Amino acid sequence: MRRELILSGASRSHPFRATLPKVRAEVRRREDDSDIKLFALSFTAFFVCIYTFIF
Repeated sequence: MRRELILSGASRSHPFRATLPKVRAEVRRREDDSDIKLFALSFTAFFVCIYTFIF
């Protein structure tokens, strides 16, 4: 019995993932900006804490 390694069409998606709502690209763009801001805030807070403990 041979199966294709690359599935196509409806057979390639998992049944659970098929039940999840679809995320549009527009929503994802807004989240990317908040991720960058959160990274900058976390990096700054870490830098201030380490600088305070060392000096």
